[in-house]
Amino acid sequence: MPQQEPDFKLLGQLAVLSQVGLEMAAPVGLGAALDYYFGWAPWASVCGALRGLVGGMTHLIAILNRRAAEDSAKQKRDLK
Repeated sequence: MPQQEPDFKLLGQLAVLSQVGLEMAAPVGLGAALDYYFGWAPWASVCGALRGLVGGMTHLIAILNRRAAEDSAKQKRDLK
């Protein structure tokens, strides 16, 4: 048994990063399934890979912008 409380901020960050990974991988899997069932190979996989890349990168940029804004606000509070 752990002797200390879990770091919920770290757990939240890990959950968000896991979500980003799933956002990148799920469209590729869906595209591969569509390719298999409808014989569209490789177009649905390619579209899924592009969708996953764009969606995942957009989410990562949003996370970084939010963190930068929080850090900026914290620095302003510390200067007062």
